[in-house]
Amino acid sequence: MELDVYDELINLRKQGQKAALATIVRIRGSVPSFQTAKMLVREDGSTLGSVGGGCVEAEVWAAAQEAIREEKSRVMSFDLTDDSMADSGLICGGKLEIFVEPILPIPRVVIFGAGHISIQVSKIATVAGFKSWLVDDRPIYANATRFPEAERIFSDSFEEAFREIVPDQNTYIVIVTRGHQEDQNVLRWAVGTDARYVGMIGSKRKVRTIVRSLEEEGLDRERLDRAHMPIGIDINAIVPEEIAVAIVAELVHFRRAGATHRLSKKLEKTSRS
Repeated sequence: MELDVYDELINLRKQGQKAALATIVRIRGSVPSFQTAKMLVREDGSTLGSVGGGCVEAEVWAAAQEAIREEKSRVMSFDLTDDSMADSGLICGGKLEIFVEPILPIPRVVIFGAGHISIQVSKIATVAGFKSWLVDDRPIYANATRFPEAERIFSDSFEEAFREIVPDQNTYIVIVTRGHQEDQNVLRWAVGTDARYVGMIGSKRKVRTIVRSLEEEGLDRERLDRAHMPIGIDINAIVPEEIAVAIVAELVHFRRAGATHRLSKKLEKTSRS
Protein backbone atom coordinates (compact mmCIF):
# COMPACT_ATOMS: atom_id res chain seq x y z
CA MET A 1 0.00 0.00 0.00
CA GLU A 2 1.40 3.37 -1.05
CA LEU A 3 2.23 5.71 1.81
CA ASP A 4 0.04 8.80 1.88
CA VAL A 5 1.66 12.22 2.40
CA TYR A 6 -0.80 13.18 5.12
CA ASP A 7 -0.37 9.88 6.95
CA GLU A 8 3.38 10.33 6.87
CA LEU A 9 3.04 13.88 8.23
CA ILE A 10 1.13 12.51 11.20
CA ASN A 11 3.78 9.80 11.72
CA LEU A 12 6.63 12.31 11.63
CA ARG A 13 4.96 14.65 14.12
CA LYS A 14 4.30 11.76 16.48
CA GLN A 15 7.96 10.79 16.23
CA GLY A 16 9.03 14.38 16.93
CA GLN A 17 10.72 14.73 13.54
CA LYS A 18 10.85 17.77 11.27
CA ALA A 19 9.96 17.87 7.59
CA ALA A 20 8.87 20.30 4.89
CA LEU A 21 5.87 20.16 2.59
CA ALA A 22 5.96 21.63 -0.93
CA THR A 23 2.61 22.30 -2.59
CA ILE A 24 1.88 23.65 -6.07
CA VAL A 25 -0.45 26.57 -5.36
CA ARG A 26 -0.72 28.18 -8.79
CA ILE A 27 -0.36 27.05 -12.40
CA ARG A 28 -0.47 29.03 -15.62
CA GLY A 29 -0.09 27.21 -18.91
CA SER A 30 1.28 23.71 -19.32
CA VAL A 31 3.45 22.26 -16.56
CA PRO A 32 4.56 18.68 -15.76
CA SER A 33 2.24 18.32 -12.76
CA PHE A 34 -1.08 19.55 -11.37
CA GLN A 35 -2.28 22.17 -8.90
CA THR A 36 -2.18 20.99 -5.26
CA ALA A 37 0.47 18.35 -6.09
CA LYS A 38 2.68 17.82 -3.04
CA MET A 39 6.15 16.64 -2.14
CA LEU A 40 7.14 15.86 1.42
CA VAL A 41 10.83 16.26 2.26
CA ARG A 42 11.99 14.61 5.47
CA GLU A 43 14.82 15.96 7.61
CA ASP A 44 17.11 13.16 6.36
CA GLY A 45 16.54 14.32 2.76
CA SER A 46 14.25 11.50 1.67
CA THR A 47 11.06 12.45 -0.15
CA LEU A 48 7.49 11.35 -0.71
CA GLY A 49 5.35 12.60 -3.59
CA SER A 50 6.33 14.90 -6.45
CA VAL A 51 5.88 18.42 -7.76
CA GLY A 52 6.99 17.72 -11.30
CA GLY A 53 10.52 16.39 -11.33
CA GLY A 54 13.58 17.81 -13.05
CA CYS A 55 15.39 20.93 -11.94
CA VAL A 56 12.17 22.31 -10.40
CA GLU A 57 12.06 19.46 -7.93
CA ALA A 58 15.76 19.77 -7.20
CA GLU A 59 15.37 23.45 -6.31
CA VAL A 60 12.30 22.72 -4.23
CA TRP A 61 14.18 19.98 -2.36
CA ALA A 62 16.97 22.44 -1.50
CA ALA A 63 14.43 25.05 -0.40
CA ALA A 64 12.69 22.44 1.76
CA GLN A 65 15.94 21.64 3.54
CA GLU A 66 16.40 25.36 4.20
CA ALA A 67 12.82 25.63 5.48
CA ILE A 68 13.49 22.80 7.92
CA ARG A 69 16.68 24.45 9.21
CA GLU A 70 15.24 27.96 9.51
CA GLU A 71 11.67 26.88 10.35
CA LYS A 72 10.27 29.44 7.92
CA SER A 73 7.99 29.17 4.88
CA ARG A 74 8.61 30.56 1.41
CA VAL A 75 6.95 30.79 -2.01
CA MET A 76 8.92 29.77 -5.10
CA SER A 77 8.10 30.85 -8.66
CA PHE A 78 9.18 28.97 -11.78
CA ASP A 79 8.93 30.09 -15.39
CA LEU A 80 9.19 26.97 -17.55
CA THR A 81 9.38 29.10 -20.69
CA ASP A 82 12.82 30.26 -19.62
CA ASP A 83 15.72 29.06 -21.81
CA SER A 84 17.49 27.50 -18.82
CA MET A 85 14.44 25.34 -18.18
CA ALA A 86 14.36 24.26 -21.81
CA ASP A 87 18.02 23.28 -21.56
CA SER A 88 17.05 21.00 -18.67
CA GLY A 89 14.42 19.27 -20.77
CA LEU A 90 11.37 21.10 -19.36
CA ILE A 91 9.63 22.53 -22.42
CA CYS A 92 6.07 22.67 -21.14
CA GLY A 93 5.86 26.44 -21.49
CA GLY A 94 3.95 27.19 -18.29
CA LYS A 95 4.53 28.93 -14.98
CA LEU A 96 3.94 27.72 -11.47
CA GLU A 97 4.24 28.75 -7.84
CA ILE A 98 5.12 26.36 -5.08
CA PHE A 99 4.59 26.97 -1.38
CA VAL A 100 7.21 25.36 0.86
CA GLU A 101 6.37 25.15 4.57
CA PRO A 102 8.16 23.54 7.48
CA ILE A 103 6.31 20.78 9.30
CA LEU A 104 7.38 20.87 12.91
CA PRO A 105 6.63 18.62 15.87
CA ILE A 106 4.40 20.03 18.58
CA PRO A 107 6.69 21.88 21.01
CA ARG A 108 6.93 20.62 24.58
CA VAL A 109 7.26 22.82 27.65
CA VAL A 110 8.64 21.06 30.73
CA ILE A 111 7.64 23.00 33.83
CA PHE A 112 9.61 22.36 37.01
CA GLY A 113 7.50 23.33 39.99
CA ALA A 114 3.78 22.91 40.65
CA GLY A 115 2.86 26.19 42.32
CA HIS A 116 0.42 28.94 41.36
CA ILE A 117 2.59 30.28 38.51
CA SER A 118 3.10 26.79 37.10
CA ILE A 119 -0.65 26.19 36.96
CA GLN A 120 -1.10 29.27 34.80
CA VAL A 121 1.98 28.57 32.63
CA SER A 122 0.68 25.08 31.88
CA LYS A 123 -2.78 26.37 30.93
CA ILE A 124 -1.58 29.27 28.79
CA ALA A 125 1.19 27.28 27.10
CA THR A 126 -1.31 24.57 26.16
CA VAL A 127 -3.64 27.15 24.62
CA ALA A 128 -0.63 28.58 22.74
CA GLY A 129 0.09 25.21 21.12
CA PHE A 130 2.58 23.57 23.47
CA LYS A 131 2.39 20.16 25.11
CA SER A 132 2.73 20.60 28.85
CA TRP A 133 4.85 18.37 31.07
CA LEU A 134 4.91 19.00 34.81
CA VAL A 135 7.63 18.05 37.32
CA ASP A 136 7.46 18.36 41.10
CA ASP A 137 8.45 15.98 43.89
CA ARG A 138 5.21 16.64 45.80
CA PRO A 139 2.34 14.45 44.53
CA ILE A 140 -0.14 16.56 46.47
CA TYR A 141 0.71 19.41 44.06
CA ALA A 142 1.82 17.53 40.94
CA ASN A 143 -1.33 15.72 39.91
CA ALA A 144 -3.97 15.65 37.16
CA THR A 145 -6.51 17.48 39.29
CA ARG A 146 -4.35 20.60 39.42
CA PHE A 147 -2.90 20.11 35.92
CA PRO A 148 -5.65 18.46 33.82
CA GLU A 149 -4.13 19.65 30.53
CA ALA A 150 -0.65 18.23 31.25
CA GLU A 151 0.38 15.43 28.90
CA ARG A 152 2.77 13.97 31.46
CA ILE A 153 3.27 14.53 35.19
CA PHE A 154 6.39 13.50 37.11
CA SER A 155 5.74 13.45 40.85
CA ASP A 156 8.74 11.49 42.13
CA SER A 157 12.10 13.11 42.77
CA PHE A 158 13.59 15.71 40.45
CA GLU A 159 16.53 13.36 39.94
CA GLU A 160 14.19 10.66 38.64
CA ALA A 161 12.69 13.16 36.20
CA PHE A 162 16.20 14.10 35.02
CA ARG A 163 16.77 10.45 34.12
CA GLU A 164 13.47 10.06 32.26
CA ILE A 165 13.28 13.35 30.36
CA VAL A 166 15.51 13.78 27.30
CA PRO A 167 15.21 17.41 26.11
CA ASP A 168 15.80 18.22 22.44
CA GLN A 169 15.37 21.20 20.14
CA ASN A 170 11.63 20.82 20.54
CA THR A 171 11.82 21.22 24.34
CA TYR A 172 11.37 24.38 26.39
CA ILE A 173 12.32 24.20 30.08
CA VAL A 174 10.66 26.51 32.60
CA ILE A 175 12.11 26.53 36.12
CA VAL A 176 9.67 27.82 38.74
CA THR A 177 10.16 25.52 41.72
CA ARG A 178 9.36 26.28 45.34
CA GLY A 179 12.88 27.26 46.41
CA HIS A 180 16.32 28.52 45.40
CA GLN A 181 18.04 25.18 45.99
CA GLU A 182 15.56 23.31 43.81
CA ASP A 183 15.87 25.96 41.09
CA GLN A 184 19.65 25.64 41.22
CA ASN A 185 19.54 21.86 40.96
CA VAL A 186 17.21 21.98 37.95
CA LEU A 187 19.24 24.73 36.27
CA ARG A 188 22.45 22.72 36.67
CA TRP A 189 20.83 19.84 34.78
CA ALA A 190 18.90 21.91 32.23
CA VAL A 191 21.82 23.90 30.81
CA GLY A 192 23.61 20.67 30.02
CA THR A 193 20.79 19.36 27.85
CA ASP A 194 19.87 20.01 24.21
CA ALA A 195 16.75 21.97 25.18
CA ARG A 196 15.94 24.82 22.82
CA TYR A 197 15.08 27.15 25.68
CA VAL A 198 15.88 27.26 29.38
CA GLY A 199 14.42 29.92 31.66
CA MET A 200 14.48 30.37 35.44
CA ILE A 201 12.32 32.64 37.57
CA GLY A 202 13.84 34.88 40.23
CA SER A 203 15.11 38.29 41.19
CA LYS A 204 18.42 39.56 39.82
CA ARG A 205 19.98 38.97 43.22
CA LYS A 206 18.80 35.35 43.26
CA VAL A 207 20.08 34.82 39.72
CA ARG A 208 23.53 36.23 40.61
CA THR A 209 23.72 34.03 43.70
CA ILE A 210 22.81 30.84 41.84
CA VAL A 211 25.10 31.57 38.91
CA ARG A 212 28.01 32.29 41.26
CA SER A 213 27.36 29.05 43.15
CA LEU A 214 27.26 26.95 39.98
CA GLU A 215 30.42 28.60 38.65
CA GLU A 216 32.16 27.74 41.92
CA GLU A 217 31.14 24.13 41.29
CA GLY A 218 32.97 24.34 37.98
CA LEU A 219 30.00 24.70 35.65
CA ASP A 220 30.98 26.40 32.41
CA ARG A 221 29.77 30.01 32.15
CA GLU A 222 28.94 29.55 28.48
CA ARG A 223 26.37 26.93 29.46
CA LEU A 224 24.85 29.20 32.08
CA ASP A 225 24.57 32.00 29.53
CA ARG A 226 22.09 29.82 27.63
CA ALA A 227 19.53 30.33 30.36
CA HIS A 228 17.14 33.28 30.42
CA MET A 229 17.13 34.68 33.92
CA PRO A 230 14.92 36.25 35.04
CA ILE A 231 12.51 34.38 32.81
CA GLY A 232 9.90 36.01 30.58
CA ILE A 233 9.33 39.26 28.72
CA ASP A 234 9.00 42.39 30.83
CA ILE A 235 5.35 43.42 30.92
CA ASN A 236 5.39 44.65 34.53
CA ALA A 237 3.67 41.44 35.57
CA ILE A 238 2.69 41.01 39.21
CA VAL A 239 0.06 38.29 39.69
CA PRO A 240 0.64 34.64 38.65
CA GLU A 241 -1.55 34.92 35.55
CA GLU A 242 0.41 37.93 34.28
CA ILE A 243 3.77 36.32 35.04
CA ALA A 244 2.65 33.21 33.14
CA VAL A 245 1.70 35.34 30.13
CA ALA A 246 5.17 36.93 30.18
CA ILE A 247 6.83 33.50 30.33
CA VAL A 248 4.76 31.94 27.55
CA ALA A 249 5.27 35.04 25.39
CA GLU A 250 9.02 34.42 25.53
CA LEU A 251 8.51 30.75 24.64
CA VAL A 252 6.42 31.75 21.62
CA HIS A 253 9.08 34.26 20.59
CA PHE A 254 11.72 31.54 20.52
CA ARG A 255 9.42 29.12 18.78
CA ARG A 256 8.56 31.53 15.96
CA ALA A 257 11.83 33.37 15.53
CA GLY A 258 13.66 30.41 13.97
CA ALA A 259 15.80 27.58 15.23
CA THR A 260 19.08 29.50 15.32
CA HIS A 261 17.67 32.68 16.80
CA ARG A 262 18.78 34.06 20.15
CA LEU A 263 17.51 37.29 21.65
CA SER A 264 20.06 39.94 20.75
CA LYS A 265 19.20 42.03 23.74
CA LYS A 266 17.35 41.02 26.85
CA LEU A 267 14.95 43.62 28.16
CA GLU A 268 15.23 44.77 31.75
CA LYS A 269 12.89 42.69 33.85
CA THR A 270 11.07 43.31 37.07
CA SER A 271 12.11 41.13 39.99
CA ARG A 272 9.95 38.07 40.49
CA SER A 273 10.14 35.87 43.49
